[in-house]
Amino acid sequence: MSIDFEIPAEAKAIREKVRKFVHDECIPAEKELDTKPLAEVLGPLRKKARAQGLWCPFVPKEYGGMGLGPLANALVQMELGESMLGALSMNTQGPDDASMMTILAHGTEYQKEKFLKPLLNGEKRICFSMTEKAAGADATGMQTTAVKDGNENYILNGEKWFSSSASVADLALVMAKTDPNAPRHKQYSTFIVELPNPGYRIKRNVANMAIEGPHDDVIHGGHSEIEIKDLKVPADNLLGGEGNGFNMGQHRLAYGRLRHGMHNVAKAQRALDMAAAHVTKRSTFGQLLADRQAVQFMLADCASELYIGRLMLLHIAYKAEKGLDIRQENSIAKIFHAHMVHKVIDTAIQLHGALGFSQDTPLAKWYTQVRSQRLVDGPDEVHKWKIGKNVIKAFREHGTTASAAGGDLL
Repeated sequence: MSIDFEIPAEAKAIREKVRKFVHDECIPAEKELDTKPLAEVLGPLRKKARAQGLWCPFVPKEYGGMGLGPLANALVQMELGESMLGALSMNTQGPDDASMMTILAHGTEYQKEKFLKPLLNGEKRICFSMTEKAAGADATGMQTTAVKDGNENYILNGEKWFSSSASVADLALVMAKTDPNAPRHKQYSTFIVELPNPGYRIKRNVANMAIEGPHDDVIHGGHSEIEIKDLKVPADNLLGGEGNGFNMGQHRLAYGRLRHGMHNVAKAQRALDMAAAHVTKRSTFGQLLADRQAVQFMLADCASELYIGRLMLLHIAYKAEKGLDIRQENSIAKIFHAHMVHKVIDTAIQLHGALGFSQDTPLAKWYTQVRSQRLVDGPDEVHKWKIGKNVIKAFREHGTTASAAGGDLL
């Protein structure tokens, strides 16, 4: 069986259309954020996107989206990540996108009408409250509880940590323990919570190392520490049934990891383009930087990393389209792209010299932001642990590690 690396013409056309929109509309609009409110910049941008049919790429057409499959969506996301306004302009930003997909897949008709519809229209935003200080990367360590109060409501108590975008969200998906006696992965359930709510109190947005610019608090929504105290949630807001919260959450995070990887490729590409533009016009000691072999080697390393990163994502998208298992590849790609984007941006900073270290270009800001990629959606160590276990399992079962190490690609 041959492997066809040709991208379908229709998917290519969509990619080109999105690329043009990002470069012609989104990147220029970034400069407007220095002097205008976000709504005045994002509103017209979204109107232009919708007029071109560029809205919610992954959402089925019957729900108002573009109806793209995994491959075409990957191509689109690998363009949108070049601009901080790219995903927002088409209503495909994280963490909203993965939560929309979760409600689309598991929500009741009532939930889709009341909660999903305004999300798809771009009228509301949603956050995902799973992580807790005590649990960290081990989601099964969650201590937040949900106790049924008769048949009408659940009462939630606990705390959440690093709930991204909570401070700008109108809704929250909250995971809590509904049955402590059930098997470990069946103890948890997910609830849709309308915000603001006195039982869901944002204690603070956790300060971190990322350099923030104008409107970042709204665009990214911060990373909130939440106190959940006697939070009353109607039983109708239980998403996907009791005991299914963990599995839904892992599926949701799996898409988030891929989307991060796609945006990382886009951001790394823009950083490499900036580096190439700089070295082709900057001279030192009577010679263009671009003509120095050391500089060419640095650019070559970045181009190689990007090539590998793109192939990983396209292969995973291909397997997803075929309904194949992508868990091992997803973990490998998650680690690789987190390191790749950091390396490429670091190289771009080095090639810009003092200019790169300054905040006159976006590189320094990006550098501090992408460091989080090795922590979000599971840190490096958790994914390496999973990958390594699969390598050992494959060897024990087959006498070779090929199926767990890319040797059995399909």
